[in-house]
Amino acid sequence: MTGAKLRAGPALAAALLLASCGSVPPQEKPRFNLSGYSPAFRQGHADGCASAGGKQRRDERRFREDADYMMGWNDGRSACRR
Repeated sequence: MTGAKLRAGPALAAALLLASCGSVPPQEKPRFNLSGYSPAFRQGHADGCASAGGKQRRDERRFREDADYMMGWNDGRSACRR
């Protein structure tokens, strides 16, 4: 039984080593650097960008009442249409 354990140890170590070499998909870089903008602008930008390709996604109340959201939405839609 000791011989079986000795043979299983290196095999297990090799299996763990090979499994750790699996590829991890690279993280996609954000298309736009919005780090200096307010959360409302960033949310508006994301919604506007999502709207550029088809169906409109927009929080109508925020669009009317929140200037940052409105500017972000307009900017996002414009930027993502290109």
